[in-house]
Amino acid sequence: MKKILTLLFEYKTLDRVTAREVLVNIGKGVYNEHEITAFMTVYLMRSITLQELQGFQDALLELCVRMDFGGLNTLDIVGTGGDGKNTFNISTLSCFIVAGTGHKVSKHGNYGASAISGSSNVIESMGYRFKNDQVALQRELEEANICFLHAPLFHPALKNVGPIRKNLGMRTFFNMLGPLVNPAFPTFSIIGVYNLEMARLYNYLLQQQSRNFAIVHGLDGYDEISLTGDSKLITKDGEKVLSAVQLAGVQVKPEDIEGGHSVQEASTIFKTIIEGNGTSEQNAVVLANAAVALRVTDTYQSYEEAFAAAKESLVSGNANACLQKLISLQ
Repeated sequence: MKKILTLLFEYKTLDRVTAREVLVNIGKGVYNEHEITAFMTVYLMRSITLQELQGFQDALLELCVRMDFGGLNTLDIVGTGGDGKNTFNISTLSCFIVAGTGHKVSKHGNYGASAISGSSNVIESMGYRFKNDQVALQRELEEANICFLHAPLFHPALKNVGPIRKNLGMRTFFNMLGPLVNPAFPTFSIIGVYNLEMARLYNYLLQQQSRNFAIVHGLDGYDEISLTGDSKLITKDGEKVLSAVQLAGVQVKPEDIEGGHSVQEASTIFKTIIEGNGTSEQNAVVLANAAVALRVTDTYQSYEEAFAAAKESLVSGNANACLQKLISLQ
């Protein structure tokens, strides 16, 4: 590690092979926590390169506990986190909206490192038990249309960096990696990013892969469609900027989508929305993110049709039924 750190401290970058080797060694416990902290700190001070990101992705996918769901086409909606906005769990709620339309969702998530409540925090508070048993997870997919993949159970490398990430309490390059290393290898990926530089990196990477994707970024700094302003949307078909009104017919204020100050508060907000009692602003944000995801599946002829399907899932109670079924299977 000393040689790697010296190279990085001289403002040089890693090639793909070297980046992979470093993360494989982190996953295997070769380095101590001080070496890992120093390595992570480098990427707090400068941007990650495409070669480094590819190498890190290679390592985590090589080491991960893979899930094979027998050819089921699954979808994931996930944000990088680290935008510092303290929104409620928009991506996770959107996943249940999608599940309520009948699409299969393999949600990949973790405890909040830089956020108060990550997706793992809120789903665990509902009574979900984390597992990496393929039979149990496939049953959840088949009966509830959704399963949850708690990242540390699938990624050995994360076990060694989790406490360090929590202690740092800041966005690290692992935030960037999470959306790229879903162990179920979903057919459809909707990824929220916190800046346009990250959006470009993801675009380069995902264009080379077979999955159908959408990259979303709230131009005022959100790692999701926030409806607090315009949003950037990148797909295989190109890029566009859409207004909040175009996406959901309404623009909201930052305080309308705040996520509370504890896991308990986040959980209460989550339950309120999925049970159909959210504010119009909260609902609009969740539905816009779900609609983008549904549109990526190519099942719907237009965004408007996908938005209508998302709304029906929430209003009819289908999304909540998926949550209740999922919890009953624990």
